[in-house]
Order: sequence, then C-alpha cells, then structure tokens
Amino acid sequence: MSGQDAVATSLTAAVRADVDASLAAVDADLARRYPGEPAERQPVHTVYVPADRFTADTVPALGAAARALLAEHAPDADAFAAALGMPRAHAAPVYDRVLAKLAREPVEDLRIDFEDGYGPRPDAEEDADAARAARLLARAHAEGAAPPFAGLRMKCLEAAVRTRGIRTLDVFLTTLLDAGALPPGLRITLPKTGYAQQVAAMARLCEEFEKAGGLPPGRLTFEIQVETTQAVLGADGRATVARMIDAGDGRVRALHYGTFDYSAACQVGAAHQAPDHPVADHAKAVMQAAAAGRGVQLSDGSTNVLPVGSTQQVHRAWRLHHGLVRRALARAYYQGWDMHPGHLPTRYAAVYAYYREGLPDAADRLATYLAGTGEGDADVLDEPATARALGAFLLRGLDCGALDAAEVTALAGVGRARLAGLAGRRTA
Repeated sequence: MSGQDAVATSLTAAVRADVDASLAAVDADLARRYPGEPAERQPVHTVYVPADRFTADTVPALGAAARALLAEHAPDADAFAAALGMPRAHAAPVYDRVLAKLAREPVEDLRIDFEDGYGPRPDAEEDADAARAARLLARAHAEGAAPPFAGLRMKCLEAAVRTRGIRTLDVFLTTLLDAGALPPGLRITLPKTGYAQQVAAMARLCEEFEKAGGLPPGRLTFEIQVETTQAVLGADGRATVARMIDAGDGRVRALHYGTFDYSAACQVGAAHQAPDHPVADHAKAVMQAAAAGRGVQLSDGSTNVLPVGSTQQVHRAWRLHHGLVRRALARAYYQGWDMHPGHLPTRYAAVYAYYREGLPDAADRLATYLAGTGEGDADVLDEPATARALGAFLLRGLDCGALDAAEVTALAGVGRARLAGLAGRRTA
C-alpha cells in the first residue's frame, strides 16, 4: 500500500454520525453566541461631553487644551517622562506620538451625554439639544472632521426617565437620518442597565426605528453601561451580564463599567471610588468572562481626579491616570472613559508606551511561533492561543497609532491582514 500505512479503528461511522447529530445544537449555539472578535478597531477611550456644551469645535478644542497643558507642565519628552515615571528609552517616541495624535485625532470616541452630565431639562430644551447635536455630528462627518466613533448616551430605561430617554434617542437618530445615512462609527450608550428585559426593550426600540427609517435589520447596535449591582448579580443569585448580552439579540456592541454609580451602589465611600477598587475589579472580571468570544468589547470606567492647578497637582493627577490606564491594559481592558482634556495626554502616553515597550518581545515570539521553531529557539513555548494574543496585541498597537506597519512587519514578519487572522478578528 502506497502512502501512509493503514491503521486500525474501532468506532463505526454510525457512532461518529450519532455524536455529530447529538452535538448539532451545541455547534449552532457556539456559532451564534460566540462569533469571535469584531472586525472593526476598538477605540482606546470614550470622551463624553454634556449635550448642551457640545459644539462644532468641541473635538479640536479638546486637543488644543490638552496640548496647552503639555506645553505648560511638560514641555518636552524628558519632563513628561519624569512626571509619569516613564522609561527614558521610550520617552521621545511616545511624546512625539502623543503630540501628533492630539493634533490629528485627539478623540477616538465621543459620547454626547444626555444623562448624568446633562441632567433633567425641560422637554423642549432637550429636544432642541438632541436635534442640534445630531446636526452638528452629521456635518462633522460630511466634512471629514468627526472622530472615528461618536454618538449619544441617552437616559436609561428606568420608569422615571424612560419616556424622555426614548424620545431623545428618537430625535437624535431621526435628525441624523434626515441629514443622510447614519455615520458608520455611530455609538449609542444605554446607562444604568440591570435587567435583561431592559436590554430586550432597547433591542426592540432599535428594530422599530430600523423599520420606520428603512434601515437594514441589525444596523443599530448599542452599548450597555454596567453601573448597577443588578447588572452583575441578580436578586435570584444568578449572574446577569451574560443574560443581558443574550437579550440584546446580537445588538450589544460593548460593556462599559460605570465607576461611580457602581461603587456608590456597593456603599464604597467617595474617597475610595476608583477603577482599581476591589468591587470594580470583581464587576469587570464578571463582564470579561461574559463577553469573551461574544464579539462584545469591554471598557473600563474613569477617574474623577482632574489634572488642574499647579504643576505639582497636574503631575500628581497625571501619574494617577497614567497608572490606572496601564493597570487596565495589563488586565485586558483596552478602553476607558476620559472626563477632561488633561486626561488625553496620559491616556495616549500610557497606551503608546504599553505597545512600544511590548513590541520587541511580542514580535519576536510571534515570528518564532510562525517559523515553527518554538521548541528549540525560544525561552517561552507558545501555543496557538498565545499566538492569537500576540497577534491581537500587535494589531491593537497598529490601530491606535502606537506602532507603525513597517516596523511590525520587519520584526514579526507579518502584515495587518495576517495579524487580523491570527487574532480571530472577523472580516469587515
């Protein structure tokens, strides 16, 4: 017999067919519930601005304010590195990239806020602000001046504000649609969500708007803000987050942790409400497990310590924010919320340093793995799952501008398309 020698088996084809049939429903469930990573990049942050303060100049003004703060309190790479405790080897390239980012794309994801940052208003005033914000966003997209991702945070679906929240969403989306096609980076954030039924209701609102506006099914998606304890652990003792994702029927795009509402609900004192508090870590770990493989992105919360005042005060706030962002990145929370233009320099500094510091090792390990020489030539024996993580690391670094395609290809031997395949990122 040519080729491989024949081997003996004991299981019949009928047995294998029966196993396939018994697992058909599981196979279908896995394919439906766990589609893999989204095709699009994930923004490194969300910056929110109260709706009444949103103007055509908001985004460039945020970038200008961040650059002015750097010029005053860290006018060069050495001063910035000293303020943050950043390794000197990465100071100059990180500082230069931060300055370029603040000039080119200071905000990756903008949320026009109609909730806590906006508060209760007369109906006519909120209607007018919703329509005005939508027109400004549509114009920014038409002029190529909009951030890659932008949208609104509506009021929640609790009884007291439900009608107002739905109306604001309707006015905002209708005005956007009247101005042309909905922008590709549109984001809708649903806050204070704690019950799967609320998520199902939000999915129903999206479906009905699609029908009314002649949009294709599934065009509208939304994010859930995890700000209530009920979102993590229900009254019946069951974990809630996964059930909320299911209730969204494929429309849940992301889970965002709400630092202050969640901490307060857990009776954490104001002085200790922060993204690194143990109650925050627990909530985010549950979110992480529920979202894994679901095509649902994760976002950390924010700090309310602002870089204002003297240089000493600014540096202290910068070090805190920089440390929180680095901590989040190490824990695989690749996005967070920023509340002040002074947070932008340290957001990008932390993100850029994280990827630039990790580039040589990640690229070398991936190149070794792909060359099939892991056992003989490497200090670490990587498996396919680790290669997936290495590809995702390099891809995220490219997405945010921390890394350049040429340097990644030179070190790892692969380009963006191959990295996307390794990372399990779906095709757009």
